[in-house]
Amino acid sequence: MKFCANLTLLYNEVPFLDRFALAAADGFKAVEIQFPYNIPIMQIQQRLTEHNLRCVLINVPAGDLMQGGEGLASVPARTAEYAAGLVECISYALALKVEFVNVLAGRCSDENKRIFYLDTFYQNLLKTAETFSRFGIHTTFEAINTRDMPGFLISTTDHLLTTLKEVNHPFLKAQFDVYHMALMAQDVEGFIQEHAPKIGHIQLADIPDRGEPGSGNLDYPSLFKTIMASDYEGWLAAEYKPTMETSKSLKWMKRLNALFGVA
Repeated sequence: MKFCANLTLLYNEVPFLDRFALAAADGFKAVEIQFPYNIPIMQIQQRLTEHNLRCVLINVPAGDLMQGGEGLASVPARTAEYAAGLVECISYALALKVEFVNVLAGRCSDENKRIFYLDTFYQNLLKTAETFSRFGIHTTFEAINTRDMPGFLISTTDHLLTTLKEVNHPFLKAQFDVYHMALMAQDVEGFIQEHAPKIGHIQLADIPDRGEPGSGNLDYPSLFKTIMASDYEGWLAAEYKPTMETSKSLKWMKRLNALFGVA
C-alpha cells in the first residue's frame, strides 16, 4: 500500500512550495496537486527533485467550478475552453511526469439539460483519455457529493460505472474518493471489493467534515483491510482537511503500520 499527500489540502500551515519538504519529512514518496497552474512548472519540478518526490496526479483545469460555477468538462458551450485547458494540462502533466490526470465533470444547474451535459462530458472524457494515452498517462474522473457541490453531474458509484461503460477507453479509470462516496451513503467497501480493477486512484478523508482518517465516522481499519484484500494496486491519497497540524494528523498512518505493517 502506497500513500501520497495532497498538497492542496495538506500542510496548509505553510506556503505551497514549502509543503514538499514537509511531506517528504513525514515519509511520503509522492504528492498530488489539484490545480498546479498558478505555479511555474520549473518551481514544482525543483521541489520534487530536491525532496525525491513524485507527482502522481493533477486535475485538468475546471474553469469556475471551485467558485460555484458549472466548470468546463460538461458544458456544451464551453468545449473550446475545455480544449484550451487540456493543452495547458498536457504541458504540466508531461513536465511533472504524472501517472494520472483527473477530469472534474462539473455541475449541471438545469436538470432538463442533464442529457446534453452528460453527452458533452463523455466526449471530453474520451478526447482526454485518447490524448493522454499517447504518453502512457491514464485519465480518471470522480464522483463528488452533492452536499459540497450541489448539482455535480457525477455523484454516485452507479454514475462511475455508467461513465466507464459509455466512454469505454482502456486508459480511463475511476478516481474513487472515499469521503465523497461515504457522504452519499454509497457502499464504499463493496465497490472496492467488486470493482478494484476499474479504479485508478483512491483518495482518503473521513466523514462528515473531511478530516483525517479516524477523525469521523468511517471504520478505516476495516476499509484498509478491504483495500489490501482487493486487486487495487494504485496510490492512496491523503486528501483531507487536517483537524490539527498536518504532521500531527498523520497518526492514522502510524496506526495502520501497527495494524497491518504496510505503511
